[in-house]
Amino acid sequence: MRRLFFLLLVLCQLTAFAARPKHQYIRIETSKGSCIVMLYNQTPLHRDNMVKLAKSGFYNGTLFHRVIKDFMIQGGDPDSKLAKPDSLLGEGDIGYRIPAEFRDSLFHKKGVLAAARDNNPAKESSGCQFYIVQGKRFTDEQLDKLEQTRLKFQIPAYQREVYKTLGGTPHLDRNYTAFGEVVEGLGMVDSIAASETNKSDRPKADIAMKVSLLKKREARRLEKKLLASGLTLI
Repeated sequence: MRRLFFLLLVLCQLTAFAARPKHQYIRIETSKGSCIVMLYNQTPLHRDNMVKLAKSGFYNGTLFHRVIKDFMIQGGDPDSKLAKPDSLLGEGDIGYRIPAEFRDSLFHKKGVLAAARDNNPAKESSGCQFYIVQGKRFTDEQLDKLEQTRLKFQIPAYQREVYKTLGGTPHLDRNYTAFGEVVEGLGMVDSIAASETNKSDRPKADIAMKVSLLKKREARRLEKKLLASGLTLI
């Protein structure tokens, strides 16, 4: 009887393990809509930090404080909570940095989640501030020029196609760590990017966020839906 119970227990554990989602996901909710972001497993330091902050509620009430149309929307500054309308934002931090995790396969296509940083020589990321790429579409001629003048490397052919069709910000590749991508709700990014801003690129009407971690059951349902739609979960 004990042996049967043990075998059933092992089977249940194996089934539960097999059913684990391949990725972890966060939901970002704002007055301009919401989105779900898949966190990359190839950037574990950034992934685990975002999971920790989302679980703790760190981001709740912070603003998208820097918005540039056809470029990106940036948020996560803890000083933005209850900030006065005329205050400058973007210098707040959490007291630590994250080592850069550059991966050639992860690039700044539209919808990518990436870490903001200052000009430190190691290109370490802010422990809390992030941005989501809106970007724009590029032509082959524009990409050629970027390769020669700013990137100093060739953009892989499949990435060029994405930059020409979906769009993005290729000049940020290998300079800022990309660690996730929007898999649902990309319209939220466009909506926020269209906001009216002041001279400091801060939206004139505050856009606060709530960030939460999807539970395993919800993440499994999402992955099943994404796979059915033909999305490859890298």
